[in-house]
Amino acid sequence: MIIILFGAPGVGKGTQAVILAEKLGVAHLSTGDAFRAAIKNQTPVGQLAQEYVSAGKLVPDDIVAKIVEEAMTNEAFANGCILDGFPRTRAQAEALEGMLSAKGAEISKVVNIAVDDSTIIARLLQRGRADDQEEIIRHRLNVYNDETAPLLDFYGGKGLLTTIDGIGEVDDVNTRILAAIQA
Repeated sequence: MIIILFGAPGVGKGTQAVILAEKLGVAHLSTGDAFRAAIKNQTPVGQLAQEYVSAGKLVPDDIVAKIVEEAMTNEAFANGCILDGFPRTRAQAEALEGMLSAKGAEISKVVNIAVDDSTIIARLLQRGRADDQEEIIRHRLNVYNDETAPLLDFYGGKGLLTTIDGIGEVDDVNTRILAAIQA
């Protein structure tokens, strides 16, 4: 079972991924965690990523995909996973399909967690992280809308996409996601 949690920054993908992984008995693959592990462990692809990060540049799609692929070789992912934060571009989505196909696996469901921008901004401002300033949040939303949101059409065209309302209590949103996965 491969589930992709999709949505703008601040919709609750990370929170929901942790809960879903436990309920469904599969691993949670956070792209951020995979990046940090690859860099910390100085894997060949981690070293490549570090060069970009150190230079303040975006890590190219092929390297991001290789980091995810490397993480997915861990035995914890043998029964599938909940992907959170990947893919973010069409190139990453195509790379994911290729790596899964090579293993005889496929995406089970893509769940888009929909939350309006004003609610996202309010949520992230409450979080209080250093990079959670309104101007930065708005920029991240614009990047999401320009680069990542087009994947909704990509996965919708494959019949894999379900959109759920991401507003409400964590448990209520989780119930909606589980219903979408099991539908």
